[in-house]
Amino acid sequence: MNSFYSHQARCTVRWQELPGHGEPLVFIHGLGCASSYEYPRIVCDPQFGSRRAILIDLPGSGYSDKPETFSYKTSAQAKVVIELLDHLAITSFWLYGHSMGGSIAIEAAELADSRLLGLIVSEPNFHGGGGTFSRGIAARTEEDFVRNGYQAMLEAETSPWKGCLQSTAPWAVWRGAASLVEGVHPSWSARYLTLPCPVWLIFGELSLPDPDVDEMRQQGVEVKIIRDAGHSMSWENPSALAKVLSDCLSERNDPH
Repeated sequence: MNSFYSHQARCTVRWQELPGHGEPLVFIHGLGCASSYEYPRIVCDPQFGSRRAILIDLPGSGYSDKPETFSYKTSAQAKVVIELLDHLAITSFWLYGHSMGGSIAIEAAELADSRLLGLIVSEPNFHGGGGTFSRGIAARTEEDFVRNGYQAMLEAETSPWKGCLQSTAPWAVWRGAASLVEGVHPSWSARYLTLPCPVWLIFGELSLPDPDVDEMRQQGVEVKIIRDAGHSMSWENPSALAKVLSDCLSERNDPH
């Protein structure tokens, strides 16, 4: 586990760099998750093809610090991602983001400019308003969620997600959810469609049908489906996700 001091978040941010060939794929996790928890099994899967990878735990999550003074908005987290890549002096890379991490990755892609080789997002928040999960969190006050809601959520959770949720600060969960509900202008969808780099969208088969899939296909975006998996595809079918990511990195055609 590596670390650097983020001036954006005013805390220490930690990440793993897993060696391999090619330009690195940077993994950005979703709300209540941690890349150090979710993605080693993806990167180590033979289907991933021994590619170089960087797994960042965003501020508030996993092994990174959890300052109470940070906003945890998607735009602020995107700046932390770019800050890490600047710190590492990486001049060429790929981005992958899941769920809220997909929204963060879209904003980071705008900041990366020509350094970004391509962007892959899986079931991201394309529009403000949040999903069922984030709306439920943001419907409470931050104080109430931190005091009562977070612990109740942990006690009710039985999936593998509980492992990384309990390593995420409750104020980071609430503020991240509130940021998804608030949205950005232009929308994440509009920003995604105007990026100059190749883009791909991944969805779990069990998450279909979904209007975002139809919309993006109509816009010419290549959509890849993970069979036998839903939103938590990194746990439900990790080998299939590893292969899809490797396939995206092997393609050089612009899906637009």
